[in-house]
Amino acid sequence: MEARLIAVFILTPFALAFLYAGYHELRRFKSEGRANYGLVYDEETGTTHVTGIDENADGFDPEDFDPNDYSDPDIKSDEEKAKA
Repeated sequence: MEARLIAVFILTPFALAFLYAGYHELRRFKSEGRANYGLVYDEETGTTHVTGIDENADGFDPEDFDPNDYSDPDIKSDEEKAKA
């Protein structure tokens, strides 16, 4: 197989995924207008993800995050088992 053909086979799924995402974002933009995306913190899982946020809301600032404040439910259950 020719090297160019192999490169096309490898890059095609990524190009199609990029075009698919661009098409859906264009449809969303036409129907809803400009969007404000930001980083949002989920306190239950201790994770962050990028999502659309309200115009008045501020995104999550990683500089303000203190990992010592997060209480992992799995760690809690292990500590409770050790106490029992």
